[in-house]
Amino acid sequence: MRPLRYAINVTLDGRVGHEGVTPDADTHRHATDGIARADAIILGRVTYQLMENGFREVAETGVRPAWMEDWMVPFAHTIHAAKKYVVSRTLERVDWHHAELLPGDPIAAIRQLKNQPGNGLAIGGVALPTLVAEAGLIDEYEFVTHPVVTGRGPLLLEGLSTPLALTLAGKTEFKSGVVAMRYVPRR
Repeated sequence: MRPLRYAINVTLDGRVGHEGVTPDADTHRHATDGIARADAIILGRVTYQLMENGFREVAETGVRPAWMEDWMVPFAHTIHAAKKYVVSRTLERVDWHHAELLPGDPIAAIRQLKNQPGNGLAIGGVALPTLVAEAGLIDEYEFVTHPVVTGRGPLLLEGLSTPLALTLAGKTEFKSGVVAMRYVPRR
């Protein structure tokens, strides 16, 4: 059975909307490594479209948009090359490299993906991971905590019906003050 890992950038006040979060070379390299070690990534529609709009062009054409820093390019190539499963009730098709819509019940589809052999799966986004955490399918959580309080944006895993008890499994500190903390569910 493949482990399912969830990683997300979060502010000190638990916001995951990326407002006030400033990416840097170290955190991008860390995210790139996380995607590279997974057999595939599972994304909801919103996150899939954000990633596709931000990183597809540079990976396919080599043309870097003016806003993109040089240190972002490896992330673009890594996410482009990754197998991507997309959960959506509104998309009829996906056409980014190695992207596939997950049909039907997302929880059943993700269980089936977890039951296949391999190194693991990554999941990203805001709403979809909450649904998947509620079903008890996430094996590892990584909260990349940025030292900022924004007071706005969606909250981390908002809407869980019961508290999620976690045990710290590892920590990486970056020179920017960002701390990536890995947790596993207490079982």
